Amino acid sequence: MFFGQLALVDASLFAGAAAVISHAEQPARLKMNDDPSLLIQFQESYSRAIQMQAPLAIIGGVFGLLQWLIYGGFFWIFGAFLIFANFPFTFAAIMPINKQLMAMSSKDANSETRNLLIRWGELHFVRTCLGLASTFCFLFASFL
Repeated sequence: MFFGQLALVDASLFAGAAAVISHAEQPARLKMNDDPSLLIQFQESYSRAIQMQAPLAIIGGVFGLLQWLIYGGFFWIFGAFLIFANFPFTFAAIMPINKQLMAMSSKDANSETRNLLIRWGELHFVRTCLGLASTFCFLFASFL
């Protein structure tokens, strides 16, 4: 059960971090009236968040997979699948927006920048949901 406990803790950390971004940081960022400042804040935040969230998604998925390989259980493999699903979703849906936003100069920020950030937030909420779903799968599996 050791790997399962680690998977649960890790998925919880991932989900919590994603939820803070979706529920607190993104809405606060969008309240900024100044588009250049909005972009600068996103660029600084994104650079730090990726260093935390990507490893958490990998580690949580690996621990869930190891728990499933050793002990079996549908919810372990399904939870691992959900947290790993962040990668293809991020690369396909979010990464093109990330690249646009990270390549922009604050001098070039405008209402389109804001629109991109709004779309980015909507897509990031999917990552929050994947993290929460993975956490609930691991939690449920812990009680079986």
